[in-house]
Amino acid sequence: MDSKFFASLITQITIGKQVADALYIHKDAFKALPFELGQFIQAVAKALKIEDEKWHLVKLNKHLFRLSLLCYPDFYTDPYPSLQQSVTVDLSKLTHRITSYADSENPPILHRKELMILPDSASYKDFKQITQEGENAGLYKNPRLIGFKQSWLNIIFQQGYELLNGHLFRLPMHPQAVEQEIDRHKTAIVRHSLSAPMKSLAKQGYLNGEYCIFDYGCGRGDDMNELLAHGIDILGWDPKHYPDGDKTASDIVNLGFVLNVIEDTHERLDVLLKAWELTNSFLVVSVMLGTEQFISQFTPYKDGVITSRNTFQKYYQQSEIKAYIERSLDEQAITVAPGIFYIFKDKLEEQEYLQNRYKRHQTWHQIHTPSPSSQKDKEKLLITQHLALFESFWRRCLELGRIPAQDEFDHSEEIRALIGSHKKTYLLLCETQENTAFEKAQTQRKEDLLLYFAMGLFEKRHPYTLQSERLKRDIKAFFGEYKTALSLAQELLYCIADPILIKQACVDAHQALPASVLNDDHSLLIHVSYLDELPLLLRIYLGAGLQMYGEAENIDVIKIHITSGKLTLTTYDDFENKAVPFLVERIKIKMADQDIDFFDYVNENKRPPLLNKGLLLGENFEHQSKQRAFDKRIGALLGISNQKEVLMTRTIFERGMMEEGKVIKGYKLIRITQKKQKP
Repeated sequence: MDSKFFASLITQITIGKQVADALYIHKDAFKALPFELGQFIQAVAKALKIEDEKWHLVKLNKHLFRLSLLCYPDFYTDPYPSLQQSVTVDLSKLTHRITSYADSENPPILHRKELMILPDSASYKDFKQITQEGENAGLYKNPRLIGFKQSWLNIIFQQGYELLNGHLFRLPMHPQAVEQEIDRHKTAIVRHSLSAPMKSLAKQGYLNGEYCIFDYGCGRGDDMNELLAHGIDILGWDPKHYPDGDKTASDIVNLGFVLNVIEDTHERLDVLLKAWELTNSFLVVSVMLGTEQFISQFTPYKDGVITSRNTFQKYYQQSEIKAYIERSLDEQAITVAPGIFYIFKDKLEEQEYLQNRYKRHQTWHQIHTPSPSSQKDKEKLLITQHLALFESFWRRCLELGRIPAQDEFDHSEEIRALIGSHKKTYLLLCETQENTAFEKAQTQRKEDLLLYFAMGLFEKRHPYTLQSERLKRDIKAFFGEYKTALSLAQELLYCIADPILIKQACVDAHQALPASVLNDDHSLLIHVSYLDELPLLLRIYLGAGLQMYGEAENIDVIKIHITSGKLTLTTYDDFENKAVPFLVERIKIKMADQDIDFFDYVNENKRPPLLNKGLLLGENFEHQSKQRAFDKRIGALLGISNQKEVLMTRTIFERGMMEEGKVIKGYKLIRITQKKQKP
């Protein structure tokens, strides 16, 4: 079975529920399928060792060589059965993804079941009657909102019906739910700087003027006004503050902190889908996150809380909002930061983003001017006479890690007129430049690409049918072909599960990095600035963990656990300037469980100190020598080693300082002066 034969068989099918790009059929109706297709579907299920009772329907993709085996155990007994498990099989790549909805409170559900079975089925008439009841009740007016259980139940209630024994009955008097009056407009705050999602766009280079942006739910418009001042093409709409704004399709749509303030789940889904419809390139979704301890201080209301300002807030868990977005849009959400996600409609743009995300920026060093003795021929003399041009070409070689193509260097025509081809120019420059710099750039770019491919495999992203010209050139230059790159990336991905290899990589990193702390057989601590200098295996290990959290932008210290498959990210109050900073937030990423825990140290009196900070600082830090000298003094004072990680509670630390009669001022320990009491 190949993709062309698969597609031709699907065109022959005359039964099933037709949607935009797929066809749904119950396996009891397989006798009406082309024989080869029915046999093939059964063979796929058998190859994946999926028991018969674990799948009931097949979803056939009309455009891709892909199918899904769907588990609806209550298909015949529930009028609108819930999806329990989905197994999506990419037949072109021979990969599959299992998604469980067994514990979901809002799973996908089925409608129009009669279309998925044969007319001679005993259940056909009953199913058709159920569908007709829904039509008569006006439940199918907005098909995009009926696919999930909670939205469907809300629609039934809003239309004045209830569901009893599988049938719709009109309520004798349609009760109006007692709704609390919510001051939703109060959630729009005044901003004196860009919001977090806009800052992420700025960091990734999307606010360079090349993209038009629509701010869906722009609040008071502070982001919009700031970007307009920079000449960026941006429009916005808000129901309270900008109700006359046009909802315009744009390259980038920002849905910033909107979903979490909508108390109606039906409306919440509708807003997400409308924002997606307006998106040309990618959608940015951001929400508020909150721990159970934090949420418990508010009054519960629906699936969220009422705040002291009488506003509604739905505080999400990171995994919860990611799953909600992916279920609702049937697209993968890429975690950018806590509570911030990008969902790409343009898959070429997605590839470009992911490559840049895992790319180390080339640090430029001044190129040595060729000595007069090496400039004997005409071509080398030309290079000397046009030094700025050829320095620019060499920088481009270092940025790419390979010889640039004609359209990858802005002054190719000038190079061609003076010397000839790019390859000839490169070979000449290799005689006058530090070739080790180019070799390093080659290695770094190859590692960046392997990291990019490994993260794609780890996150089970759909393979891209199209690739940018630059990526094609990179693959050819560094790997020869795409399959080789994926094979190498897969091998590296398997290696991160081997604690022996992780331990050796931590030892290698400890020896190579400007500064780090190695706890034998337990963990490696590094400052976040050294993240890109880690060995490739640890970069992949970190990347696999950070894909659940986002970018480590506000993190100070990263702890790589060697044997437990965990990462710990910590943030301190004023890490750069304090000799002993105190812990503000700790994030524990449990990679094996695909889970993440947030620990906030709101109470300042309980924040643990970071001792021996100097062990994490290389010579590139301004106060490294002062910090290390301070660490020796306070270590001697408190009776602790200044050569390893020391964990201490705030209470013990302050008690020790008090007993020694010392306080910290800058990088000095000052004796406490006690005032003499008058007799």
